[in-house]
Amino acid sequence: MTTKPETACETIEISESDILEAMREIEGYIDISPGDFQEIFHIAYRHALRRLSDFRMAADIMTSPVQCLSIEMDLIQAASFLAEKRISGAPVIDGDGRIVGVVSEKDFLAKMGVAGSTSFMQIIAHCLNNKGCIATLLRNHQIEEIMTAPAITAPAETTLTKISVLFKEKNINRLPIVDSAGKPLGIVTRTDLVHASCTTVSNGR
Repeated sequence: MTTKPETACETIEISESDILEAMREIEGYIDISPGDFQEIFHIAYRHALRRLSDFRMAADIMTSPVQCLSIEMDLIQAASFLAEKRISGAPVIDGDGRIVGVVSEKDFLAKMGVAGSTSFMQIIAHCLNNKGCIATLLRNHQIEEIMTAPAITAPAETTLTKISVLFKEKNINRLPIVDSAGKPLGIVTRTDLVHASCTTVSNGR
């Protein structure tokens, strides 16, 4: 039987023989079974992850500078920008540089009248089987019409635990990090959060 800590990261599996060897290395008599040892290990590991998540902040893992869209862009410009930067979404800033919204692929899909779970190939199939393409519905529209607003943002000192809660409660995939004036300092994505957890564990912080 093998076991490993419950985490999104790839971890080394701990077998029962590993646990027995570890117990033999501890001096003195240990009145505990391998199963009890295993349970304690899992609980301690979860506590360690929680403690480390409370210790690290957005400023430690955010990507900076942030690729931002301008509220003055039309949807053709916005789509071209996202394609060029190879990103699926970005914050939208106003003329003063403050974040006023966020745009992602699902916002484009919603404007096209398709479900958020629609795949790229489903869109291609629709375009090939019908006259014209549903993407043409995006022409002559501004980014302000489809962006999610107000934007959900957080300050740089927000802990990873709080960020994880925001992702879950608000059902978002990216969180712009802002200063006191609402201007972008960085951005944290779900991928950043998972990677940070893996790095924290592997470094033994």
